[in-house]
Amino acid sequence: MNVEVVAVGTELLLGQIVDTNSSWIGEQLALAGLHSHFQTKVGDNPDRMRLVIGQAIERSDAVIITGGLGPTHDDITRDIIAELTDRPLVRDDNLVEIIKGMYAARNSEMPSSNLSQADVPQGGWPMAQQPGTAAGLVVPVGDGADAKVIYAMPGVPYEMHEMMLGTVVPDLIARSGETAVIASRTLRTWGVGESNLGEMLADEIARLDDPAVGVTLAFNASGVEGLKIRLTARAASDEAVAHLLDEQEARVRDVVGPIVFGVDDHTREADAPRNNMEAVVLDALRAQGLTLGTAETISGGMVASRLVDIGDVSDVYRGSLVALSPAVRVSTLGLDPALAEAPASGEQVAQMATNAANILGVDAVVAIAGDRTGGDLETVWLATLLDGGVEVASAKFPSDRNRLRQYSTITALNALRLRLVKRA
Repeated sequence: MNVEVVAVGTELLLGQIVDTNSSWIGEQLALAGLHSHFQTKVGDNPDRMRLVIGQAIERSDAVIITGGLGPTHDDITRDIIAELTDRPLVRDDNLVEIIKGMYAARNSEMPSSNLSQADVPQGGWPMAQQPGTAAGLVVPVGDGADAKVIYAMPGVPYEMHEMMLGTVVPDLIARSGETAVIASRTLRTWGVGESNLGEMLADEIARLDDPAVGVTLAFNASGVEGLKIRLTARAASDEAVAHLLDEQEARVRDVVGPIVFGVDDHTREADAPRNNMEAVVLDALRAQGLTLGTAETISGGMVASRLVDIGDVSDVYRGSLVALSPAVRVSTLGLDPALAEAPASGEQVAQMATNAANILGVDAVVAIAGDRTGGDLETVWLATLLDGGVEVASAKFPSDRNRLRQYSTITALNALRLRLVKRA
């Protein structure tokens, strides 16, 4: 079954709002084993909407539309669907009561313009999920073997997500006759670029080109969250899919080694796997009975911020020393005055790590130092201290402040993680 996604809204074309809905929908379709061949954005213009949605109906088996279901004059998605399918709009009295009830719950009177949100193309029906005043719509197109379907959902992401998972995906799977189980697993990596990773896994990628293997592999660059390797498997049962994913994960790990630092999307929930870099490092320190401190100059406390953002980590993480000016580097970090005044260097960051371990009374330290010079890339110095030994490295990162801080933070944490892996 071929599915097309159409995002409606002039604000999407003007760049006032980023269209994250289409990418999220595409991801959910892929996880369900459904093919999304086209994704289109169109403004709130009736002629262009007729063209884009009409073309989508003609070339695809199912069309998913987001946006244009509000109560204002430019919310015309339901009108265009009714026109293209030659189905008159019929007011759904039950929807009227639901929308009135939402306003009553807020002690407000429903504006008359909201009545349009209760209009449904004849022969279609509203989705069961309705977190807001805009109902999602399911509208069949045609009959028999050539039957198609349109799904219209509001553009508000959390409303759309509920409808997509509750109605659209299950309905599409039922219409497609798909009986296989499909699941994905994401390996999170840091330290190797996408092209290098592609070369490392070239043999595996070639092997997976055979559909009989039942597994696909794709890369997803996610900035400071790492480069993700997504494995997707299809089989007859949950057990068979899990076996395929376990087998392929092991093959990938054999090739790429310890650059894999986590599995699947990270979460900060206490009872769930925590796979973002800082959580992985803290868990490794905790498992080995070690404590951690940080010392930062150019990163301005971002390492500390990411660590404490997880929650109560005081059993492992003892504190941070952040010093930007040379004078504070002397008074807080205990640097030699000449070294504090000098440009960042391996010697400077090594002394930061050593002094921080003594001041904070910790077993491990992550230290970051650097200077702003205004070039395209900035050299940042990183140090890790573990078991009394200091290791120093340097790296070049984008010079804009935010990305420099983010990349240096995850790289420094990863350096400590790799040492902890060897230590374990």
